[in-house]
Amino acid sequence: MQEIERKYLTIDESWREEVSHSMRIAQGYLCSRRVTARVRVCDNRGILTFKSKSRDGGLSRFEWERTIPLGVAERLLARCSGVVDKVRHIVEYDGHTFEVDEFRGENEGLVVAEVELSDCNEKVALPPWIGDEVTGIRCFYNSFLVKMPFKSWKK
Repeated sequence: MQEIERKYLTIDESWREEVSHSMRIAQGYLCSRRVTARVRVCDNRGILTFKSKSRDGGLSRFEWERTIPLGVAERLLARCSGVVDKVRHIVEYDGHTFEVDEFRGENEGLVVAEVELSDCNEKVALPPWIGDEVTGIRCFYNSFLVKMPFKSWKK
């Protein structure tokens, strides 16, 4: 399956008024060379995902995802060298679903909104709380945040 998405920073917290639901996510990385292997615990479910390197300036990439037993996911997560902790908020806007990730722990203070697209040229109306686009900027990838947390960035 091809994943096509754009990532943005948020400029304020007005998105909170439009949240339909939220979920806590803990995710770690098993390997991140040519293909990234990620394990995630989300809403008492285990999820294993494989993603290829990004194409189109970070806009698209291959993604394969399957649900795995929660206990297996928890054991795999415990073996990861670092874990990203975040709360994902779902916001519907003008026919699109925005996933607003509010990071916790060592990445607290970072809020990133993602929107999935059906094709690379799809136009999306952006909510007023969307700021700069960070699609394809490596330091905003969750796999990078495990190694170089947001709190360690020089402002």
